[in-house]
Amino acid sequence: IRNGDYVYFAHSYCAPAQGAAHEAALCHYSIPFAAVVAKDNLFGVQFHPEKSQRIGMRILQNFVELC
Repeated sequence: IRNGDYVYFAHSYCAPAQGAAHEAALCHYSIPFAAVVAKDNLFGVQFHPEKSQRIGMRILQNFVELC
């Protein structure tokens, strides 16, 4: 996944960015918030990857390869 790649999500629920060491990606939508968090082999995303889109499929492929 390249810097600047986009995924879609539209809702108002989020965990505000805390500058934590585990924030893997931030989003700036009114306020900055953690879009992806990661620690060791645990990953959490604030969106659902769409396999119909190139970025979503790449996220799913990367996840499978890591598992």
